[in-house]
Amino acid sequence: MSVLQSPVCDLLGIDVPIGSAGMAGGTAGPALAAAVSNAGGLGGLGGIDRGGPEEIRARIRRTRELTQRPFSVNVWVHILGVAPAFLDVCIEERVPSVTLSFGDATPYVDRLHEAGIKVMHQVQTVAGAKAAAAAGVDVIIAQGGEAGGHTGGVATLALVPQAVDAASGIPVLAAGGIADGRGLVAMLALGAQGVVMGTRFVCAEEATPSAHAHRERILAATADETVFTDVFDIVDGMRWPDGIHGRSILTQFAAEWHGREDELARQRDAILASSGVPGEAPPNAHSAYAGQAAGLVRDAKPAAAIIRDILAEAETVLARLRS
Repeated sequence: MSVLQSPVCDLLGIDVPIGSAGMAGGTAGPALAAAVSNAGGLGGLGGIDRGGPEEIRARIRRTRELTQRPFSVNVWVHILGVAPAFLDVCIEERVPSVTLSFGDATPYVDRLHEAGIKVMHQVQTVAGAKAAAAAGVDVIIAQGGEAGGHTGGVATLALVPQAVDAASGIPVLAAGGIADGRGLVAMLALGAQGVVMGTRFVCAEEATPSAHAHRERILAATADETVFTDVFDIVDGMRWPDGIHGRSILTQFAAEWHGREDELARQRDAILASSGVPGEAPPNAHSAYAGQAAGLVRDAKPAAAIIRDILAEAETVLARLRS
């Protein structure tokens, strides 16, 4: 067995240790999840949406029309307290796996296992990894602060090996700052059994294009051009657990308001009033969530090509190291 085919592949029923993040907002829709799964990886499907649980049910069913391979649905724990139906839909549809994020997995593990569903839990701290292991999850995703979208503050390089040590033998996947074969090899060297990537797959051709040149911003950015901020959540009215903030390409709006969050909160109603869509932020206040790996993403291409190129580069790196 190739070093790239780690034991987690057998556990999840996949061929290669690469997954796509279940990004919310529609970016990680059925087409992207299915494309990653059909290429041998683990496709991620966003499991929280303003359209409600029935929208997620429709996306799960559409994903199954596009692939017979395993995929995972990403559900935010801190939302389940007020909207438990998002998880109910996953159980009713008997999805292959659920990825829980941003909260304690313990209340949900047994119920998911009883339904025959694998449980993955994304954590941002070593304490979170210990709690996930104690909860009995099947896989831990250690998400470093370099990641795009919502994440914590511990860097991937420090978090992953400590999460591996804390996992008590449970497989760990690494996320945050990874977009190529070099990153995959580095994470395997740290003890992870694979990787989950978001920013790289935003630039897959199958990703649902976000508005306001999201993909184009990623392709043009470097690691220096992201910001870890709450400004977009303040405008959107979203609340997150302590220590969790959003990483976005540094837009003009973020540059204007980052560090002035209290004033932004006072101006929120006026900003929303300037939007052409009631309750939605105006175009200039939209995020461009992306990680610090944006500087490694230089083109948009099919998900299968992304995976093929990452594996080829990883094999090249391993051959060079052996020599």
